[in-house]
Amino acid sequence: MDSLLHWIDQLAPVAGWTALTVGFYLLAKRVYRRWPRWWLMPLAVAPALLMIAVLALHESYRDYIRGAGWLMLMLGPATVAFAVPIYEQRALIRRTWPVLLVGMVAGSATAVAVSWGLASLFGLDQSLRLSLLPRSISTPFAMEVSADIGGLPDLTAVFVVVTGVLGAALGDVVLAWLPVRSALARGAFLGVAAHGAGTARAHRIGRVEGAVAGLVMVLVGLLNVCLAPLLVSAARLAAG
Repeated sequence: MDSLLHWIDQLAPVAGWTALTVGFYLLAKRVYRRWPRWWLMPLAVAPALLMIAVLALHESYRDYIRGAGWLMLMLGPATVAFAVPIYEQRALIRRTWPVLLVGMVAGSATAVAVSWGLASLFGLDQSLRLSLLPRSISTPFAMEVSADIGGLPDLTAVFVVVTGVLGAALGDVVLAWLPVRSALARGAFLGVAAHGAGTARAHRIGRVEGAVAGLVMVLVGLLNVCLAPLLVSAARLAAG
């Protein structure tokens, strides 16, 4: 009986925080379907509701992540799901891979340089700077890169969410302002700049845009994972 009570005591926080996380996400998704505004994106609303719940219950982030942290393991399979539209557009990708490669490298390098430059400008410490560097990569890749280069993976996840929400919101403005007519260019732009949130936005624009954005998002993540040692060397060189 004592063993059973122990297991119940251990599983209760997991069940509670998991149910609250999934419930808030489904609620935010329903709200977004009815009022599709960028500030109502589930990626922004669900974390905000969870922060309110954590504060209201006088719990800590450590308590929350101990209960619902296993959901982070689902990010990997979720990213793999983007392979379906990528496969459907494989002919287009075969024709345009050199352009995509150049765009991915340029976009990724720009994101890293801007992150480091702004962090240095505002005098952030080394751990915060390193946590910022992978902010333009999809969460599962970003957390892996952050851990490899000496950043704080949990903090990197927050930066990724903020980047995705703002990137998807500002992406429409930038695309309306720039004379970008190619579906390939629009998809690559959103995939590089706003990873998962940008890919979701690209799917709302068109199938080709969504497929290209998903492809670029995954490949940029893989590229940065492979180049993580170079990021460490560059960061150490810049630091001193």
